[in-house]
Amino acid sequence: MKKIGCVTRYSLALFLSLGLSLSAQAQTNKWPDKPINMIVGFPAGGPTDLAARTLAPALQAALGQNIIVENKPGATGTIAGALVKRAPPDGYTLFVSSIGTFVVAPHLIKSVTYDPIADFDYISLPFQAPNVLVTGPARPERTIAEVLTALKNNPGKLTFASSGVGASDHLSAELLWQQTNTTGVHVPYKGGAPALQDTLGGQVDFFMTNINAVLPQIRAGKLHPIAITSDKRSPALPDVPTFGEAGVQGMEVYGWQGLTAPKGLPADVKKKLSDAAILAMKDPATVKKLQDLGITIVANTPEEFTRFVTSENQRWKNLIITRKISVD
Repeated sequence: MKKIGCVTRYSLALFLSLGLSLSAQAQTNKWPDKPINMIVGFPAGGPTDLAARTLAPALQAALGQNIIVENKPGATGTIAGALVKRAPPDGYTLFVSSIGTFVVAPHLIKSVTYDPIADFDYISLPFQAPNVLVTGPARPERTIAEVLTALKNNPGKLTFASSGVGASDHLSAELLWQQTNTTGVHVPYKGGAPALQDTLGGQVDFFMTNINAVLPQIRAGKLHPIAITSDKRSPALPDVPTFGEAGVQGMEVYGWQGLTAPKGLPADVKKKLSDAAILAMKDPATVKKLQDLGITIVANTPEEFTRFVTSENQRWKNLIITRKISVD
């Protein structure tokens, strides 16, 4: 009787396990059957919000469900990151955030409660934008050689604005000083808008920010572009050299925003999302709109995006340690 009971109990367990597996598979096969929340770690109007609101309509059309974009800004996107980490990995919570959230803030902010590599599934990096070094109308420098001469003649005196400690514009300046053995003064602001205003007004000497943030002022002649941090010239600023062309190597830096989800996303859901995100970035109207802003389409696969984030994480961790960067 004991033997029969064991077999019976085993058969019952196998049946229940198979039933649960089939039920879970059925649930993912009909995904999505309700609206999807897309959490954005920054305020409306910025580049991360632009990424979300560019992706949302295309995902909505491809998946046949409403995409609800929610802005939950604060602490370089880390508040939203912690929230998304705790959400069920069922495909109904997506996360759009930036380089700062995923590969910078975890090395600077002790209170960050997520692991950028272990706690998220990376779906696709839709696009990225290089930074451009600009100066206001009062400064005489127009080339990298002239900027480096000014830095060497005034060590620790020329000011570089940034949108905040650990932002890509701050790290770009630190990288420039490291690569050229020069020093400047970092002036962090609470966002890119006040940093831009003080650069225009001459309160700070230089600003190295996302190309799309300053294109209107460059085209109006209010800011002078010196060099760009991409590996090749931007179609939006074809006359502006890359740092590499200007003689400063190792300055390839991009501000980027990516589509992710809580770790453990079902494989078929992840594929549906990545396929839709990649397709969205091939729409001719979307491509033209972004390229006009100086933004480069990437639209990579989950595997490519994961490798990219892992590489970026190590790169900026090393710079933060080497340059002794802190939020204090």
